Amino acid sequence: MKNVAVKTSKGNKIANRQAISEILLELGKKDKDLLVLTSDSRGSASMVQFGKELPEQIVEVGIAEQNIVGMASGLAHSGKKPFIASPACFLSMRSIEQIKVDVAYSQTNVKLIGISGGVSYGALGMSHHSLQDIAVTRAIPGLDVMMPADRHEAKKMIEALVESDRPAYVRIGRNPVEDSYVSDEYEFEIGKAVTMREGSDLTIIASGETVRVALDSAEALEQEGINCRVINMHTIKPLDEEAIIRAARETGKIITIEEHSIHGGLGAAVAEVVIQHQPVPLKIIGIPDEPPITGNTAEVFKHYGISVDNVKNIALQLNNN
Repeated sequence: MKNVAVKTSKGNKIANRQAISEILLELGKKDKDLLVLTSDSRGSASMVQFGKELPEQIVEVGIAEQNIVGMASGLAHSGKKPFIASPACFLSMRSIEQIKVDVAYSQTNVKLIGISGGVSYGALGMSHHSLQDIAVTRAIPGLDVMMPADRHEAKKMIEALVESDRPAYVRIGRNPVEDSYVSDEYEFEIGKAVTMREGSDLTIIASGETVRVALDSAEALEQEGINCRVINMHTIKPLDEEAIIRAARETGKIITIEEHSIHGGLGAAVAEVVIQHQPVPLKIIGIPDEPPITGNTAEVFKHYGISVDNVKNIALQLNNN
């Protein structure tokens, strides 16, 4: 488990898709085998500039998610390094059989970037939400699953994925994300959680864009005399079980926060470890088992308690029990 300094004040806001596009362009100029495939999503994925500068390394498949996964698998078999950039809600549902068979089972070096994930398309309703993708993908053998917290981690994650020959599903949001890290000058390793903040009274475990919520919640709880550990579980699979067990043993209570259904996601993964190795009180904060409300990300988060106020209230209740 890595420890890093983090930004605890309000910081820059840059979309993870933009950071990923920039690092893929930089790496693609050095490696002609690196390819990007889009499904009528070049603009949504911020890959327009990549296409302009490296037109021979981008493939536009159109709205055909099953085809794009099969094509990427074939390209990987021929020695290419394909990165798919497609809306998470469709990539993880329409093409899940191809992901399971052509990518994971076949162990092809395909990286699936699910863009506009979670409730990024909030105003478009349930059909465009991707709140089951982590549950589905983490149940597939041979497929790594991860989410970056901010632009710094997005860059580090892509660099690590280019060096890895394992298939992976990466989910990112659509909108600008506030920094969680001070810079990208830290060690990143797939499957190793990052302790963003030390603490002994309670642990908050988050992933993706909810890491910032966890950090802000820990700051608010410090004012209440509660010392919170914050763990960024950027890799849901392979899961850093050691970090979870240590947190349960040393802090005694855990809260998880995720932009996902409460069934099968980060909270469920953490609970599976805790109940088998170090049972402690645990609260999962996420989207309940219902079609989510329609609204922008901030509105949806507030409605379902993915907020500093709700995390603070739950932490105070846990601490008083």
